[in-house]
Amino acid sequence: MDGRTRSGLPTDLPRSALPVGSRAPGFVLPSSPQQTVSLGDFRGQPVVVAFYPADWCPICADQLALLQEILPELGRFNAALVAISVDGVFCHLAFASDRRLEFPLLANFEPKGAWRGPMASTAGRTAPASGRSS
Repeated sequence: MDGRTRSGLPTDLPRSALPVGSRAPGFVLPSSPQQTVSLGDFRGQPVVVAFYPADWCPICADQLALLQEILPELGRFNAALVAISVDGVFCHLAFASDRRLEFPLLANFEPKGAWRGPMASTAGRTAPASGRSS
């Protein structure tokens, strides 16, 4: 094999969560058809990154509603919030509008969330802006 698990994921991915306070690897992911969000956009401030499986999932909707509810508290600490799933940008836009979410939902859409290297963008695998499968 070429450094990948049987499921196709790289073998060099961390096996556990990053320790609190450690530097996260950078990423660039689409938040709309014409806009991307980078971890570097938040340089100098704390960032909460929430991963969730899918838009429109009842449990995920509840999780994101709770995050929306605490958004003012995060603001007191100058902390930003982004959420990432494998859904495309158009799905995210509809879901965020329906649920009145005021933080970016980022699309790690292609190839369905399979990280390539430490972060998708650093290995040339940033998700396509269209959010459509080919």
